[in-house]
Amino acid sequence: MTAVARRTRRSTGRLRALAADGADRLGQAGAEEVLAWAAATFPGTLTVASSMETSVLPHLVSQQVPGVDVLFLDTGYHFAETLGARDEVAHTLDVTVVDVRPERTVAQQDVEHGPRLHERDPAACCRMRKVEPLRAALAGYECWVTGVRREESASRADTPLVAFDETNGLVKVNPLAAWSADDVLGYGLRHRLPVNLMLSSEYPSIGCAPCTARVEPGAHPRSGRWSGMSKTECGIHG
Repeated sequence: MTAVARRTRRSTGRLRALAADGADRLGQAGAEEVLAWAAATFPGTLTVASSMETSVLPHLVSQQVPGVDVLFLDTGYHFAETLGARDEVAHTLDVTVVDVRPERTVAQQDVEHGPRLHERDPAACCRMRKVEPLRAALAGYECWVTGVRREESASRADTPLVAFDETNGLVKVNPLAAWSADDVLGYGLRHRLPVNLMLSSEYPSIGCAPCTARVEPGAHPRSGRWSGMSKTECGIHG
């Protein structure tokens, strides 16, 4: 699917100033207030990034920005259930799902770097299949909205509601930063939103199929991501 038309992008300095202003204005604001500010501040230049683990974030943003672009990183390694959730979101929510694909297919990557790179060098695999494609896709926007939550991991504990993303050069908004997993679940149930059928107590955090394992009872929800490795993030969020 193709993205909606966007207006001319403002300078990096201006975007950095807008991020600082938003951080000051919003303080401990709720998700809806944060998104209302983002919609008013970045008309036509705002996008959502979604892994399709849930459809809560796309739905929330679409209430403020009907037809909003939802960037989905189609890595070539997703569970069938994740692709099914993407299709259902595209057909049932007022959004424009944009498939963001790597430069190389999985087969081409295997030829160039050897099979199962995700086992030997997961950081390189994530960089080529997630980080670099997303950076290219974000180049035409001024603001991206993510579903990062503080309770997800120690590395995300200080996630701000609004910040300037120095890596990608645009404003980053995290309206769900203070939400719990129960908050996300409750919102989805109240609004009868599409669900990734993989999402369960065994799979509470879903990424690419080769790097997502079942979670033992009582274990941290993200312990199934890159299980047995020191890696805890794909690199998109630091």
